[in-house]
Amino acid sequence: MTFDPSTLLFWLKKLTAVMLLPPVLPLIPIVIGLLLLHSRPRLGKLIAWSGVVINVLLITPFSVSWLVKQVEYPETLDAAAARTAQAIVVLGAGRRTHAPEFGGETVNRLALERLRYAAQLARRTGLPLLVSGGAPRGDTPEAMLMQRTLEQDYGLRARWVESASRDTRENAQFSAVHLQAAGVRRVLLVTHAMHMKRARDAFEAAEMEVVPAPTAWFGGGTDDTGSDQALIRMPSQNTAYAGWFALHELLGQLAYRWSQ
Repeated sequence: MTFDPSTLLFWLKKLTAVMLLPPVLPLIPIVIGLLLLHSRPRLGKLIAWSGVVINVLLITPFSVSWLVKQVEYPETLDAAAARTAQAIVVLGAGRRTHAPEFGGETVNRLALERLRYAAQLARRTGLPLLVSGGAPRGDTPEAMLMQRTLEQDYGLRARWVESASRDTRENAQFSAVHLQAAGVRRVLLVTHAMHMKRARDAFEAAEMEVVPAPTAWFGGGTDDTGSDQALIRMPSQNTAYAGWFALHELLGQLAYRWSQ
């Protein structure tokens, strides 16, 4: 792997994200507080307990539900707008490096959720598919794993394989090169509802017209009384993951705004 300035910046961004997301985020004030207990006991306790509070907020259904609502795209695909699209773009979401049952590596469950919906849309509309996702660590580009999954599991071929991107912004920039060369300007963009706002902004910045086609909502839905189901569930690993994903997207949106 070549460490040019853009590569170094990419990994610095990844390291910063690790520090600002759970499980590391709440541990930082806890450790700082414990280190201060001897010299500044009151301040140390306050800082340490603040880390505990942050951790509780990021696993509690009520607070996680609120956080999810701030970033998750609320609407399903607009059928009328979909008829004006020229192609379907599906963004990568990660890989499983140890998948011996599939002969090596494959896409992870998040990418599979996106591919499943993209395949359904491709069959419904007849539009060509573009898969986007690179290989930041220098291994098999994720787009190639996505292409393989589409062919083997859904019997569909991707017309374009964008395999150089490392993040959402590059997904948009590099995909736009393929699409615009083919005369495509308006696309159905398939990604998680939690990721849609940031992805749409990136593609529009790359001068593409976007019809959002979100999938796999983490929030929303009500019970028989009209109450948000997310507010009545007990804390669980699913709640913790939803909190991580929502905070990740919120930080990503803020980073995009600052860099514009």
